[in-house]
Amino acid sequence: MLAASDGPALSAPPRVAYFPDAFHEINGVAHTSRHFEAFARRRNLPFFCVRAGPADGASKDGPVRTLELPRSAFSFPVEKDLRFDLAYWRHLPRILADTRHFRPDIIHITGPSELGFIGAWVAHHLRVALVASWHTNVHEYAATRSGWFTRLFGPGGPRVGRQIESSALWATALYYKQARVLFAPNPELCALLERATGRPCYLMTRGVDTETFSPAHRDRDSGDRDFVLGFVGRLSIEKNVTLLATIEQQLRGQGAENFRYIIVGHGGEEAWLRERLVRAEFTGVLRGAELARAYANMDAFVFPSHTDTFGNVVLEALASGVPAIVTPDGGPARIVHDGETGFIRADDEFAAAIAALAADPAAHSAMRERARQYALSASWDAVFESVYAHYADVLDAKSTAAAR
Repeated sequence: MLAASDGPALSAPPRVAYFPDAFHEINGVAHTSRHFEAFARRRNLPFFCVRAGPADGASKDGPVRTLELPRSAFSFPVEKDLRFDLAYWRHLPRILADTRHFRPDIIHITGPSELGFIGAWVAHHLRVALVASWHTNVHEYAATRSGWFTRLFGPGGPRVGRQIESSALWATALYYKQARVLFAPNPELCALLERATGRPCYLMTRGVDTETFSPAHRDRDSGDRDFVLGFVGRLSIEKNVTLLATIEQQLRGQGAENFRYIIVGHGGEEAWLRERLVRAEFTGVLRGAELARAYANMDAFVFPSHTDTFGNVVLEALASGVPAIVTPDGGPARIVHDGETGFIRADDEFAAAIAALAADPAAHSAMRERARQYALSASWDAVFESVYAHYADVLDAKSTAAAR
């Protein structure tokens, strides 16, 4: 149960040690992790966050504690801003001592990173209940990124790709089987994880700060008549960002000229996109007020990923009053209400949906309003209150098993 300063007053909250595989980076795991710690601070909950970062040491702010330890020079890149450090185990004595001192009831890990493996080991060593949350479709990423390899097999390439995806899912399931309870951001993933691991899985969706992300930050010149298409995220192959160039070609082929892109983020496909997009502003990574203004200045958010488990950026766009066009696959399709707050379309239908929206200002205005209203109903507090309710279930089950 939670004790809240700005929420319901409840009793005896569990002591939670959280080991995220990202915290300071620009990705969904880090975004959720920062909000998780902020929730614990708002509610004065006993919370211990063990993470990698530039700092080297511990801090304490009321009942919330952190232990941030650096990765070594031997770490290697997994993404543009995310690394994996085999030498991180050198910190194990410090992590174990500080976690033991914190006396957690629950240890919560995220993806299969050095922090995740260490967190699972510490939970086993201290005999603490372990839970895990799924944030990234590692199996789909593995299949997408091995395209260069599967193409070597000619007509048999798709079959090899499916085998790679299946093997990656099997390996990842072994990691998640360590936990008693799992969390995932959409029902389809929960069902997949329950089949693959035999563990119960509960929803852990995402929230949005509707003050930070708001139409109020729109500051485009009144004479700007372009229909601005936006993308925010990693510019990588698994995000299907090459479709952005195809969409531009299709719109120009239909005679449309009064549109341009705002592309926020970085990644391996940036150079490819810069070469092919005729009218696009590449801002790099933005944060805070600059990111909020970028969203608010868009007219439609184009998110062609087939692999995202949720899509934090889609929710941020909706909060900014920007309708989103997404694919039918993965978490974003659970956020967007087709025809109400945006469109759910196959890759070859994106351009037509954008053209229809740009051609009907009244429908576009109504969709912007509905997008904002939907986002106002999505709060981070509700997300984490649900997680804590399931923590209580885990501890109740553990107490019942111990009493037998």
